[in-house]
Amino acid sequence: MTDRPIADYAVIGDTRTTALIARDGSLDWLCWPRHDGPALFLALLDRDRGGACRLVLDGLLGTERRYRAGTNILETVFVTQTGRAVLTDFMPLARREPVPEEGPDGRAEARVVRRLACESGTVSGAWTVRPTFDYARAASTAEAREDGTVRFTGGGDAMRAAASVSLTVGEGAAEAAFRLGAGERADLVLAHGGEGPVGLERVEAWLSATDDYWREWSGRCTYRGPYRETVLRSALTLKLLTHAPSGGIVAAATMGLPEAVPGNRNYDYRYVWMRDASFTVTAFVNLGYDREAAEFLRFLRDADPSRGRHLRLMYALDGPMPAEESLDHLRGWRGTGPVRLGNAASDQRQFDIYGEFLVALHHYLEAVAFDPPVKVNDHLPEALAHLTGHIVGRRREPDHGIWELRGPMRQILHTKAMLWVGLDCAAQIARSDPKHRLAAPERIAEWERVAEEIRAEYHAEGWNEAAGAYTMDYGSTDLDAAVLRAVLFRAFDARAPRVAATLERVEAALGTGDLLYRYRVNDGLEGEEATFTACAFWRVGCLALAGRGDEATALFERLLTRGNDLGLFAEEIDAGTGEQRGNVPQGFTHMAIINHAVRLAETEGTSRSPADA
Repeated sequence: MTDRPIADYAVIGDTRTTALIARDGSLDWLCWPRHDGPALFLALLDRDRGGACRLVLDGLLGTERRYRAGTNILETVFVTQTGRAVLTDFMPLARREPVPEEGPDGRAEARVVRRLACESGTVSGAWTVRPTFDYARAASTAEAREDGTVRFTGGGDAMRAAASVSLTVGEGAAEAAFRLGAGERADLVLAHGGEGPVGLERVEAWLSATDDYWREWSGRCTYRGPYRETVLRSALTLKLLTHAPSGGIVAAATMGLPEAVPGNRNYDYRYVWMRDASFTVTAFVNLGYDREAAEFLRFLRDADPSRGRHLRLMYALDGPMPAEESLDHLRGWRGTGPVRLGNAASDQRQFDIYGEFLVALHHYLEAVAFDPPVKVNDHLPEALAHLTGHIVGRRREPDHGIWELRGPMRQILHTKAMLWVGLDCAAQIARSDPKHRLAAPERIAEWERVAEEIRAEYHAEGWNEAAGAYTMDYGSTDLDAAVLRAVLFRAFDARAPRVAATLERVEAALGTGDLLYRYRVNDGLEGEEATFTACAFWRVGCLALAGRGDEATALFERLLTRGNDLGLFAEEIDAGTGEQRGNVPQGFTHMAIINHAVRLAETEGTSRSPADA
């Protein structure tokens, strides 16, 4: 059985977890009860061993799909030889009233609802539900209950299913055959857990409440530029990657999707990367979603009670990060293994995260006029002291850098630039504080002095005369697309001759058409990775800052066509085939789309703040 293209997948969710649904209606990925929980549907990574919730229609001729406007409710239209039907997929979510100061803004039901409605003619087929618990490592059983539901169990986990048509139980699976005339429906509800009513009778109420929740949330988006639908879809996608109970924001919905085919670049992205989450926060703030930013600060307050003293590269949504392991029983997407669970990069040294977090904090504080909630405000003096202390203390140490290279540490230019950015933001935060309590004047002056020393150093040491460019690390000739990001954060002047030369060299060495590779160095991994989509959007920002607004706009619009039919992006794009690669949907990419749409909506060549990457 051939694996579906990554671009075939749509995403639904309830701000606890997400499900991926293919163009033909097959639900091939679902982790319950949260994003980084064990997958019980994972045909995405192994269509033979991995479970799925499939819809099979007789005489299928074609499909088209869309999201309901302003929502994460997916509608797929099926045309068969005998009729036309619409499949509506969603995870129930209702707005809490009143919305609390902290915590989830919605009530989730831990359900997946699938409603197939015949619009004309007749349609026939069947639902098939076959979960494979604990990443298909646990034996699964299916049991028919007296109330007509089916209870699936395995590996200490359970799931229930109910349908408006009769469910027939087989070995570890259940099937519901149907034949529908115009105006008739076949509903299917999946519920996490082993006990309690499934709620089939509540489908209509859930659909209405979920529609209301997402439309109200979308209605608060402050962006009114020419790319509103694109920006809103990216914002809705980022909201799906939040974890409402904790406030965390995961990097992507999936694990194990390869960055190179063939190759072994397959990682688990269902965790909270400090870098990715921090700049998802800036994207939310750019669109007026300040509460989401405050919720991430809540996550950090709980995950790091040291208030920045022990800030880590990444976090699980709850508890310690799991050790990285290979799930060798799974074939992997298109046979590209190993499928990795956990992420060993959590032990790396990546010092740019201090700058990343300070940028996000600065942007958030500006948005709330430096009057955040009390629980945020109380932590600011200590957090600033610890974060700036990290920067000052580690400014000369090597690290693994933004790309998580699994080789020797280096004096990486992007890291040094982000250290400058962090101190610059810390000084601006402290000087803007109306109560003048965040740092003493002499401490602020010290941050500014060290920041200028760091800036002078990376300008001098990062330039390589032989390469004619600022390079990846001091003394090397390796080119790195991350230098574009440093330009976006004002660590470099986009109009300076050396910067212009660097951008030309990066485009020549790392570019392929509109796309960019991150780097082209030997990183010790197998296979040639695809182009990194966010890098191409960073180039948009650099063109805009260099005064080349028309080029920036044209490039931005061409890049938007690289997404799938729903406007969703994975992490990378294969330059040869144009196919999506890597985990999906990728928050880093959608954050870049939002921030560069905002940038292009402003006066040409004007920078809002260092939070526009």
